[in-house]
Amino acid sequence: MAGVCDRAPDFLSPPGDQVLQPAPGSVVTLNCTAWVGSELHCPTPEVQWLKDGEPLGNGSHYNLREDFWLKLNLSESLLSSVLGVNLTSSEEYGVFTCCIGNLSSASFILRRAGPAGHVAAVLASVLVLLALLLVALLYVKCRLNLLLWHQNTYGEVEVNDGKLYDAYISYSDSPEDRKFVNFILKPQLERRRGYKLFLDDRDLLPRAEPSADLLVNLSRCRRLIVVLSDAFLGRAWCSHSFREGLCRLLELTRRPIFITFEGQRRAPAHPALHLLRQHRHLVTLLLWRPGSVTPASDFWKELQLALPRKVQYRAMEGDPQTQMQDDKDPMLIVRGHVPEGRSALGPELDPDPEGDLGVRGPVFGGPPAPFQASEVSLGEGPGSEVDVSDLGSRNYSARTDFYCLVSKDDV
Repeated sequence: MAGVCDRAPDFLSPPGDQVLQPAPGSVVTLNCTAWVGSELHCPTPEVQWLKDGEPLGNGSHYNLREDFWLKLNLSESLLSSVLGVNLTSSEEYGVFTCCIGNLSSASFILRRAGPAGHVAAVLASVLVLLALLLVALLYVKCRLNLLLWHQNTYGEVEVNDGKLYDAYISYSDSPEDRKFVNFILKPQLERRRGYKLFLDDRDLLPRAEPSADLLVNLSRCRRLIVVLSDAFLGRAWCSHSFREGLCRLLELTRRPIFITFEGQRRAPAHPALHLLRQHRHLVTLLLWRPGSVTPASDFWKELQLALPRKVQYRAMEGDPQTQMQDDKDPMLIVRGHVPEGRSALGPELDPDPEGDLGVRGPVFGGPPAPFQASEVSLGEGPGSEVDVSDLGSRNYSARTDFYCLVSKDDV
């Protein structure tokens, strides 16, 4: 009978050592339940609770309840001991062991949920916040580049629309505006980015009805750029009838572009600028700052986004007839020397080289620039590589693509 009485209890709760992390100030319940042997000659086992290896006292922080059930055949009994622990301080945490007789025991390990859990949550939140800030910063820094890439890849291609120019630039006839347009805007847009511009220093939309020339010129351009300098805003119609002029512009062109300058018209604000800020959804309002002069500034990116999409076509290699006949006609050569494999009318030449210097038409009112003899040398000299000895013997009657010959009958 001693062997039957010495049978180890079968724990139902806990099935093994259990680790708990209750919050401070809470009440945790430790349930110790097991099947134990029950014979007539076997004494009823006792349940003893230990805390950190020491017997648990009868403190006010503990609440103990024990139950005992016996099977019908009296072979086994169910013993249950439930200990309630009130975690009022850190001293109540520890290892609670449930011992049934001297046969077996089960342990509950109570650990305080220290600041480590909160630190991990805070660190995770900080990392997520930093990631969001990094994404926002990258978006702010790379937003214009992404928009330009999208425009150059999927943007609308405005070709075969009957337009001759990409943009019509209107500015006042003042020295500062002429320098800004001819030395900054025109070289940057035409030479570096390949746009074709139409410059006009006359009044865009004065009080009177727009002239026929103005309407025709605007109809030939895909966009309109207005340089709103102090000189431009100083015109009388800008202060009294700018609203009517803006309404006309919105009818004549799509989303006009207005360039303002930092530090101008600060106080009081000009009525035209105030009106444009109210209608930002209808116009493109750009601000020129001192740092905008660099080609990589945001000003040029925003301006390029407002202008039509530029499509890069493969440059022509030259006139096939010229290449087939190995023609070295000096009248087809713009410069004194044409590199090997390059066309004499190549795309790298500026069709209007004098425009960048501001001497086209009535802009500066001066005579055209003097001819530079060093550019083309047709006579004798050390730098001449053009043979002009056969000019009198060449037959130009078949070259109708480059020359227009007038006969006596036409005269």
